Amino acid sequence: MDVFANLWLGLGVSLMPMNLFYCFVGTLIGTLIGVLPGIGPVATVALLLPITFYLPPVGALIMLAGIFYGAQYGGSTTAILVKLPGESSSVMTCLDGHAMAREGRAGVALATAALASLFAGVVATLVIAVAGPPLAGIALAFGPAEYVALMVVGLIGAVILAHGSVVKAIAMILVGLLLAMVGTDVNSGQMRFTFDIPQLYDGLDFVPLAMGLFGLAEIIINLEETEGRGVSPAPIARLWPSLSDFREAWPAAMRGTALGTFLGILPGGGATLSAFAAYALEKKIARDPSRFGHGAIQGVAGPEAANNAGAQSSFIPMLSLGIPSNAVMALMIGAMMIHGITPGPQIMTKQPDLFWGMVASMLVGNVMLVVLNLPLIGLWVRLLRVPYAYLFPAILVFCCIGTYSLKNDVFDVITMAGFGVFGYVLKKLDCEPAPLLLGFVLGPLLEENLSRAMLLSQGDVTVFATRPISAGLLAVAVGLLGLILLPNVRRQREVAFKE
Repeated sequence: MDVFANLWLGLGVSLMPMNLFYCFVGTLIGTLIGVLPGIGPVATVALLLPITFYLPPVGALIMLAGIFYGAQYGGSTTAILVKLPGESSSVMTCLDGHAMAREGRAGVALATAALASLFAGVVATLVIAVAGPPLAGIALAFGPAEYVALMVVGLIGAVILAHGSVVKAIAMILVGLLLAMVGTDVNSGQMRFTFDIPQLYDGLDFVPLAMGLFGLAEIIINLEETEGRGVSPAPIARLWPSLSDFREAWPAAMRGTALGTFLGILPGGGATLSAFAAYALEKKIARDPSRFGHGAIQGVAGPEAANNAGAQSSFIPMLSLGIPSNAVMALMIGAMMIHGITPGPQIMTKQPDLFWGMVASMLVGNVMLVVLNLPLIGLWVRLLRVPYAYLFPAILVFCCIGTYSLKNDVFDVITMAGFGVFGYVLKKLDCEPAPLLLGFVLGPLLEENLSRAMLLSQGDVTVFATRPISAGLLAVAVGLLGLILLPNVRRQREVAFKE
């Protein structure tokens, strides 16, 4: 069967009335949890996992997939309107999306995010259909050494995208890596930095950290600067991008789609790394990098396209190899095993209805998401007109509810408050928290693959230089680091940051 016949088969499955209903429910829930700060797709999929036992396998997977990529849409909404990333992959959207909102261009930013995500979702789905098996073979060529090199490139990318001092950006990455080490060592079983606190035995959770650094810290800064009055948003002129906006946004969306699709295929990549990498790329090739962080539409289109493409292309290693590239994919594997389905290459041959039905449902789901999101842009934009005296208590309540709902543990709320104070201190020291967050996300993967590489090579560190792919990636990382350490480049970064 050729690609078109497979997609036709998948569309026949996904357009069945019950599967359409499951797709709609998944995308709607995904959008809502993306909009609601603190409640991400991981927690939602975990909560709904037992329910899928009572659903047919195809419908269950279609719904869970819709929750995952729907959250990428919804996560941009709060990132743009109130500078709260509903999802880790929406962190980069905060930087320019919220700046556009403060300029009265919230509608333009939201529409750009939705359209860029639609384009990326459609392209990523076609990539899965056309080149799924060959691209999965690329991931097979990646061993622990290659993963380490890939993540080093990602961390160097975080230094590139950070404003101001290079030293401070590197320090933030190191702090993120140290925070990622809190908990039980996977190799020795020893406790690290837990201070005999049982809640830290499994490490720090992402949600309290992200909500504290980006949510509470922002509230404290706004309260300090405005003395509780808040900031009056500029008048919103339109809800649709102009022709010049399209001309600036679409090249960025195309680059973000290509980058996100590639990184999503590689286990360890996914939506978050794709968004960070896309932002770094756009800032690097921009004629005027100083615009980034101050309302550059490319800073919205690139990361939003990349995170949606990365989210969807991460299904390739999960379906083809049974390798989860992130926590949601691990839960998806759990849902498949509940129904007695073993992920792997045999799915395409033994259960084509399931595989191609799920792939085609992504096309249907992305269209649904735009139909759901674009008409509601006016509703989201009205949030900016809410007086800040009413808005910030509501944000605090949502942050606390989202954080508490993860484990029903007050300790997580206390942790969020602690990171809120820490984020405020970082703001005062002109240190960006975004590189810290990337270091925290990549830290466990980096440590795990570094340990594997050392075990397989019997402690020979030259393994990173003798394997062609890892050597090439490390050479790219060294080149990028050398470039940003040049005196002229450093001066330009610091001048742009002060402006």
